Amino acid sequence: MKVEESGRKLEKSQEYSGSPMPFVFFLFIAVVFAILAVLFVPSPAAALPLFIAVISAVLLPTTVAINKEWEEAIVLRFGKFQRLVGPGLFFKWPFFESFLKQDKRIVTLDVSRQEVMTKDNISVSIDAVVFVKVVNTKDSLINIRNLWESVMKQAQTTMRDVVGSVELDELLTRREEIAERIGKVVEEETQDWGVDIISVKLQNVELPEDMKRVIARQAEAEREKRAVIIKSEGELIAAANLEKAVQQMSSRALYLRTLASLEDISYDQSNTIVFAVPMDIVKGEIIGLTALAKASKTGKVEQKESEGEQ
Repeated sequence: MKVEESGRKLEKSQEYSGSPMPFVFFLFIAVVFAILAVLFVPSPAAALPLFIAVISAVLLPTTVAINKEWEEAIVLRFGKFQRLVGPGLFFKWPFFESFLKQDKRIVTLDVSRQEVMTKDNISVSIDAVVFVKVVNTKDSLINIRNLWESVMKQAQTTMRDVVGSVELDELLTRREEIAERIGKVVEEETQDWGVDIISVKLQNVELPEDMKRVIARQAEAEREKRAVIIKSEGELIAAANLEKAVQQMSSRALYLRTLASLEDISYDQSNTIVFAVPMDIVKGEIIGLTALAKASKTGKVEQKESEGEQ
């Protein structure tokens, strides 16, 4: 791996190495013929060296070009690829060498809104954004024309195909996975274009109005379902706790608890309270009151009989 990396670095440095020979050549020609023109000033023969010196001085700036920090360029000699040059100053021969620049920064491409039919025959409007970067300047300039427009068109077509192969529920719940799938397909299709698809993001997924109402009703039904389940689970837990409390409390304790509850709710005298009391709580009191009533009745009967005898 280290050998391969060093080989790549060496190859890249060789590509980037730009000889200053064009600049030195025209500078030398300009200086030499300027000196000759000065030497032959009295005679008409000085015109030719002076003309050559002026032409060389004029062509001198055309041998120099500059790339910004985020730019790379390829140099073409007679229309054929010659070398790759990086940021900074580089030199070229005028007339028979030209160069093309490429921006190496990350580019954001807005994929325009598309009307797509999903797998379950529902029409949706969807748009996306693609983050792409040039990683091979030579391929991006030689293998493809109108690079960014081509990438955007490829992303549009891929988005339409991928979204058309999934159902609406999957599109709404698995947007990140679908975006990653679109990015992989676009990257495979553009691997010879010298670009790297960093990521694809689905921005807006718009549904028809009738489908929005259907989804809203479905969501409302789901919430009601959850509320009923939560309420029933709470009642089940409360019933279990009450069952445990009944098993632990005696009849007298339960009676005291009933009286305490009556005391708690009797502060507001404007309310009429109907309190249901289980019969087993007051069973002893009822039996005692019944026996007392029988005894008092028996005593009255005996008293009347004694008065009648007298």
